[in-house]
Amino acid sequence: MTPEGISELISRVSLRDRAAFDTLYASTSAKLFGVCLRVLGNRTEAEDALQDIYVKIWNKADRFAVAGTSPISWLVAVARNHCIDRLRARKGRTEDLDEASDIAEPSADPEQSAIATGEARRLGDCLDQLDAPRAAAVRGAYLNGDSYELLAQRHKVPLNTMRTWLRRSLLKLKECLEG
Repeated sequence: MTPEGISELISRVSLRDRAAFDTLYASTSAKLFGVCLRVLGNRTEAEDALQDIYVKIWNKADRFAVAGTSPISWLVAVARNHCIDRLRARKGRTEDLDEASDIAEPSADPEQSAIATGEARRLGDCLDQLDAPRAAAVRGAYLNGDSYELLAQRHKVPLNTMRTWLRRSLLKLKECLEG
């Protein structure tokens, strides 16, 4: 599953879409279970933690900011933080907490941040070259997670026209970014 697909699922989960939640769980639970198992070191506890984590994701999906971080990094951070909180709740086993601090932070290092900033600037420049309504539609669909139907209503065009706008706009963006 692509990061954009996961972002869209998280956006739909924030609207309480159960089918999107099921798909999100199926697509990401193995990775998050691995994080839980690594931090907690106990399979049973990791399984319990995973259930709690998906409850948190269901309740906090509206706090996910697409522009702020990658969706999988956000999910891993939720899982990691929940597991660390579980470790802290254990009063007598502080050595496990020390091991948890060795797990790498999922956020980007300075070099990755600089590259991402440059890419975001290039993408912004390319978006500015599109007609304003089409650029707004692309931002709505791919940065805000708006549905095609919602965008068609907002821009007062038929649904198939919106699909054409987005497809052609993406092709123009691709040409711009490759050029």
